[in-house]
Amino acid sequence: MYVRTGYFTGDPSTIDQALDGLRAEAVGLLSAQPGYRGYGLFADRERGVILMGSWWDTAQHERDSAERLRQRRDELLAPFATTTAVEVLEATVVTPPAPVGPGAGFRLVRFDFEPDRGDELAEGFRAGALPALQGMDGFVSAALLLNRAVGRGSVGVVFADRAALAASRGPQAAARAKAAASGAVVRSLEELDVVLLERS
Repeated sequence: MYVRTGYFTGDPSTIDQALDGLRAEAVGLLSAQPGYRGYGLFADRERGVILMGSWWDTAQHERDSAERLRQRRDELLAPFATTTAVEVLEATVVTPPAPVGPGAGFRLVRFDFEPDRGDELAEGFRAGALPALQGMDGFVSAALLLNRAVGRGSVGVVFADRAALAASRGPQAAARAKAAASGAVVRSLEELDVVLLERS
């Protein structure tokens, strides 16, 4: 699968207007496209950040949907977004979809790696980091996304609530240390609220 991620920043005072529009329309727009497999919407209301990801079964379906939906996405974000960054990554290791309730939290870790070490990184995550995450209280789901061509990736983890997210900080830091030993270089770490999560 492939995931198109969007990272948008803007005025925190206008973020709820944009989130309301995305909540109302995004899943309907996306699910009408061939190859749709899911959507996640996350926000840091205090800092003015919206992160979203749409999931696609093939690279071609991802590209086609991007062309069809770009204008409407920009319209929905127009009251809020002053910066936009869109990236497509391969969903390399993914846990099965799981339901999430109100108050869930999301941690995103972005990293760089040597492009020829993607398979090694994925296997290390599958064998080591993922079982450790799954053993943490409140764990809901996780995904390792990679852009092998440029050596860039991310790990996103959803926890059932903010308390579980906070409690996982130390243990997940230990998992990041092991990944760093394999050559991954962390370039950002963020925690956001889960606004909407839908996987088919």
